[in-house]
Amino acid sequence: MTEEPCQCPDCKRFYKEHDRLIREFPTFKQQQELNWASIQSFRTLCSKVSEELQKQVSNMVLEEHSTEKEKHSSDLEITDEIEEHSSDLEITDAIEELEKVNAYLYSIEALMERIFDIKVSENIELKFKEISSQIAPDPLNIDRLILNRLFHQTPDLPDKNNPK
Repeated sequence: MTEEPCQCPDCKRFYKEHDRLIREFPTFKQQQELNWASIQSFRTLCSKVSEELQKQVSNMVLEEHSTEKEKHSSDLEITDEIEEHSSDLEITDAIEELEKVNAYLYSIEALMERIFDIKVSENIELKFKEISSQIAPDPLNIDRLILNRLFHQTPDLPDKNNPK
């Protein structure tokens, strides 16, 4: 007995994106390139965000040192210091986490380089296309819409015999 796929909004969005990527990139080579580009874009974005956060932390440290204010023990200043410290910790934690993500992505990139060493024949590429159309058919294909209508008894298409 097969288990039904989860139908929560996140999973539905994942399945839709998963199928779209298979339909739009149905060959072995296209999947290699897609995954490589995805990893590279993720690394680039994480690196840039890390750099910006590090600049922000550096600027905050410089501001603290250059503008040594007289310390007043008012409740307002203590509250401000706590909020600033909390923000500093949040940024520092985020930088550490992004550095971990970049390390993981670098490891994946090293593995992906091995995948690029693999080449397949045109016959195998055709098999990829054939299988991709089976596992991720076009949801707007008229045959699929009719089949969905029969399975779910929903009026996806107007009935030719019974115009409304």
